[in-house]
Amino acid sequence: MPRKLISTQPRAERVYLVGVQLKGRPGLWAAEDSVQELAELARSAKAFVVGSMIQRLERPTPVYLGKGKLEDLRDLVMRKRVNTVIFDDELTPTQQRNVENALGGVKVIDRTALILDVFAQRARTKEGRLQVELAQHEYLLPRLAGQWTHLERLGGGIGTRGPGETQIETDRRLVRRRIRKLNKDVDDVSRHRSLYRSKRRASGVPVASLVGYTNAGKSTLLNRLTNADVTAEDMLFTTLDPVTRKIQTPVGRDVLLTDTVGFIQKLPHAVVAAFRATLEEVQESTLVIHVLDITHPNAAEQSEVV
Repeated sequence: MPRKLISTQPRAERVYLVGVQLKGRPGLWAAEDSVQELAELARSAKAFVVGSMIQRLERPTPVYLGKGKLEDLRDLVMRKRVNTVIFDDELTPTQQRNVENALGGVKVIDRTALILDVFAQRARTKEGRLQVELAQHEYLLPRLAGQWTHLERLGGGIGTRGPGETQIETDRRLVRRRIRKLNKDVDDVSRHRSLYRSKRRASGVPVASLVGYTNAGKSTLLNRLTNADVTAEDMLFTTLDPVTRKIQTPVGRDVLLTDTVGFIQKLPHAVVAAFRATLEEVQESTLVIHVLDITHPNAAEQSEVV
């Protein structure tokens, strides 16, 4: 009897996407285009997108959607065997809890959580991992009550601050402590990079930074100009950590060319701030080159985001 091969690869998470367009507040992007980008993000996170829906509302609701649409979504989730529902805007902790309850306990995340998950998969350097973890903890802190997260106890907690401390208070204290530590570590990275930039300025070699929307072609351009082998794929956030290579101009002048993390719409300020050590590289550049994919249907909107 032939042996049956069993795959050890985890199955792709089945996700359903939800977007909302508020009437009278059109925004820079059309809801359909934004949800299409959300689908690309989900695929970058190795998820399988089973479908999407968009609702136009007068104003936000406690469950993000209208009552009828929420019932439709619950039916779709059950019928299509959805593991996770992803919303195209950042949900408040209350909205997230309300939607999860309304959908019968299926996992609910928002665009920010999805982006952070992609970041976590892409980070390769210590600096990148530090910045991703900091952004994740900043995002997690106000959501602990809904998720009832039991973090590993590294000391403290019940028994060290007196009776009556709840698990959620312990978790919050641990997360705040970790955020302080991560901020210190990121500041150390910033100081190290600052010293490196000072030495670089003293050498007189100019620095050009490639900036642009995610998947605009920055890594491809770097590879073409420098014969480098930086990973370049048709996927969002292929590059998270800055990569620098030396090139020589036609007149024989050396220039350092840096590939940076891409921008994306609807990225909360707290997430951007967590990547300050990386963004400082751009601020200190001699030249900033904005790479734009003019063949993209939303090229103008992408340019505005950058």
